[in-house]
Amino acid sequence: MFYVNFLKPCSWYKACQCGHVISLDLVPPPHNSLLVVMATKMAAAAEGLQDDADLKFILTGSSLQKVKSGSWRRDRYYKLQEDCKTIWHDSRKILRSPGSQTFCIDDISDVRRGHQTEGMQRYAKDIPTERCFSIIFKGQRKNLDLIAANSKEAGHWATALDKILANCKAMSQKQKLKHWIHTCLRKSDKNKDNKFSLKELKNFLQEVNIQADDHYAETIFQTCDKSKSGSLEGDEIEAFYKLLTERDEIDGILKTYASGGEELISADSLKSFLLKEQGEDASPEHVKELIEKYEPSETAKKQNSMTKDGLLMYLLSDDGNLFNPAHQKVYQDMTQPLSHYFISSSHNTYLMEDQLKGPSSTEAYIRALTRGCRCVELDCWDGPNGEPVIYHGYTLTSKILFKDVITAIKNYAFKTSPYPVIISLENHCSLEQQITMAKHMKTILGDLLLTAPYNGMIKEFPSPEQLKGKVLVKGKKLNKLSGSLKNSGHVEAEDVSDEDEAADMEDEAVKSKVDAKKSKSSKLKLAKELSDTVIYCKSVHFRGFDYALQNQSFYEMSSLTESKALRLATESRTGFVKHNTRQLSRIYPDGMRTDSSNYGAVDMWNAGCQIVALNFQTPGPEMDIYQGLFQQNGFCGYVLKPDFHRQPEANAKSAQDGEWWTPRKLQIKVISGQQLPKVNKKKSSIVDPFVTIEIHGVEHDVEKKRTKVINNNGFNPVWNETFDFDIHVPASALVRFLVEDYDTATRNDFVGQYTLPLTSLQTGYRHIHLISKNGDPYPSATLFIRTDLSKIEH
Repeated sequence: MFYVNFLKPCSWYKACQCGHVISLDLVPPPHNSLLVVMATKMAAAAEGLQDDADLKFILTGSSLQKVKSGSWRRDRYYKLQEDCKTIWHDSRKILRSPGSQTFCIDDISDVRRGHQTEGMQRYAKDIPTERCFSIIFKGQRKNLDLIAANSKEAGHWATALDKILANCKAMSQKQKLKHWIHTCLRKSDKNKDNKFSLKELKNFLQEVNIQADDHYAETIFQTCDKSKSGSLEGDEIEAFYKLLTERDEIDGILKTYASGGEELISADSLKSFLLKEQGEDASPEHVKELIEKYEPSETAKKQNSMTKDGLLMYLLSDDGNLFNPAHQKVYQDMTQPLSHYFISSSHNTYLMEDQLKGPSSTEAYIRALTRGCRCVELDCWDGPNGEPVIYHGYTLTSKILFKDVITAIKNYAFKTSPYPVIISLENHCSLEQQITMAKHMKTILGDLLLTAPYNGMIKEFPSPEQLKGKVLVKGKKLNKLSGSLKNSGHVEAEDVSDEDEAADMEDEAVKSKVDAKKSKSSKLKLAKELSDTVIYCKSVHFRGFDYALQNQSFYEMSSLTESKALRLATESRTGFVKHNTRQLSRIYPDGMRTDSSNYGAVDMWNAGCQIVALNFQTPGPEMDIYQGLFQQNGFCGYVLKPDFHRQPEANAKSAQDGEWWTPRKLQIKVISGQQLPKVNKKKSSIVDPFVTIEIHGVEHDVEKKRTKVINNNGFNPVWNETFDFDIHVPASALVRFLVEDYDTATRNDFVGQYTLPLTSLQTGYRHIHLISKNGDPYPSATLFIRTDLSKIEH
């Protein structure tokens, strides 16, 4: 076997152009180069791409042009490193920041071919699409737009990265853990001699978030240094890895259910474990399926038994997850009227940052749609050359073309979910540019745009199932829904009230200074062409629940600020719930949230509001809870409201009717944590973790409790603390697990979190796979807990 020794470039690529940027020395590995061999073998095997031509190409690397603007294109050499997890590139920034030379595959969310980013569309139109590709990063990091020398090289890069990303997602949790640890081991091997000195072992422990005193480190070192050579190598490193990843809590489960003192769980004992602890199907077929699926030992499989490794692999899998794997697919009834669903909705979708001077981007729409968002907002204004633009009016936010946004919606509306997308139009345009808006939607969206009632349905909403693959427009409408069937053409344009839209409230604080003469009762001349695109989401002013019931049709909906909606929910919750069984309500943040911060969505959901719009570009606890609700039902962007929010005679107290809605006691034992990430870039900083459990739901159920702090251990902290919660309305409850780094002097640092609906929670011994602040899962950070959900006996 050979390994690749990647040397530094002989000089900056732009200067040399000599083809010797990288020296590839194929040499036999040293006899004990376990780290290099193991990491390379494991990475390639994990990817399943050992002999793949695309992978081999990017391991060698190639010159690519990095594009940042119309006048900025630079040649850079990119290559995949031997761990199959890191991409290196030459960069002048290394003089200031060595870390700027690499980025991790785990930080990539997508690879797009051609001109599929704003940067490529603006600055690379002169380059054939087959030579272009873009790397899209998670979080707020900017896209990396690249141009290859030819289409073949671009294809190698894009295809190889797609394969690696797909295989990374398919890796088991144990594979991810092993890969991560060996990456840290290699990083700590400073002199690259494939051995570990005591000093290097201490550095490694610090790297993985363990504060070890000298005595502890020396004890571990001496235990593994069987050869007494003063360094760990070969099998000794593997022994160190096994010692490091031992988990006493798993040993305890094994000891309880293993037969006759053996380290094997028989099929009968596994059945007992599933029944007694997990509340799972314990049929012989299911037991056999789990053994076949997770047991790595062929000997144990032949004995129809499970080893400790098999048990751990099961507990780290989707089957052992706290979140019910059945809810990862669409499992709810999707044939009910549109008003019976909570709909994932974005506010000011075009913004990447704040709403005073931040950038607007089509990328923001792509990110929202690929996160399951089904209602996006377009704030439309007159633009130059007769082309409408989108931006936050009366501010310094940048502008993007309306037609570019519609194109992005067409391309990405149904990549994550097949269910309908609603375009929420905030229309401030002149008559001429409204006609242009209608033309662009019809031309670009084509058959995707709903332009007539579905199968003539004008008395009630169609269902998400019936509207699959369709784009609906929310906005002003000149006539009734029945007029859409007749398609009467005698009305060319007409004044309509603009007071119900965000225009009269959302930007009030800003507008009062800039445009004091604008009246709340101002009129907007509406073009018939644009009016005709509005079918089931006609915007009207909110005049009260009784008025709506007596005078408004089911398809007429209102937009309300968070403060007004909260006041209505407080003063007349039952009236709000009943209103929302029949009509749609859209809630949006107050205009004073100029930093694009968010409000809590739970109070709005408790009132039955369907379109609760948040700023998707702003991470935080509000978005954590929001994404927690919508991760169920296949992440499709539609969640069926509880039964008591769908009945015409809805009453908040009826939540306790029926079997599921009887009060429950939730018991959670927080047992341990695994591989928590560092939150401080300072190498010597070690996490002091604690866990807070939060219940979100109806007012009586809101509660939080927290564990003790574990000092100086983010690798394998152990709590073993149990907490009880009484939950009166389980159908409305969400559970959030928050891990923070305790700090006596400053605010505690966020480490990770996970939120899920109580209805999606599995009982028994479960792992929680923690999520970062930006909403992306960590590769190996988990909590291990035990849960129980029981009826409260009165």
